[in-house]
Amino acid sequence: MELQGNGFLLRAWQPGDEASLQKHADNPKVSAFLRDRFPYPYTMEDALFWVNLAQNQQPLTTFAIVVNGEACGGIGVELFTGESRITAEIGYWLGEEHWGKGLATAAVKLVTTYAFEHFSLLRLEAGVYNRNTASIRVLEKAGYIQEAVLRRSVIKNGEVMDKYMYAIFKDEQLNSQDA
Repeated sequence: MELQGNGFLLRAWQPGDEASLQKHADNPKVSAFLRDRFPYPYTMEDALFWVNLAQNQQPLTTFAIVVNGEACGGIGVELFTGESRITAEIGYWLGEEHWGKGLATAAVKLVTTYAFEHFSLLRLEAGVYNRNTASIRVLEKAGYIQEAVLRRSVIKNGEVMDKYMYAIFKDEQLNSQDA
């Protein structure tokens, strides 16, 4: 499964992505607003572990963001279970050299459409730290609406921050495509 964007491709992680993954992920500016499970420094062992884990997933929920044949970021959805099975969380990161070009917004739009078309979801949500203004803009440009502020709910690199919760609903996303 591949999703074609304007100047980029979303596809499953595959062997051979490790070097470019490590190159783009091993940046404190990249990891600054990601969960602690995204390590920094990002080693070749981390890259090997991730590609091995992600390449065989079924169903496909995690994509490499590929520009000019190089995996330079990642995006995916985490499907919830039980009574929350109509909801998934979207998350993404991108290598610094590709920031500010609209790539993350386009990737979020593509994966949002993919998730609503391939899974029995009504809602996609994203949590973003209040100081991550670039990611806030990405979500808003992709049609996500801020629903809540979880005040002083996260700590990253010794700093306590608020987390903003954004969401989009399947019917709203479909309506925004028609406009």
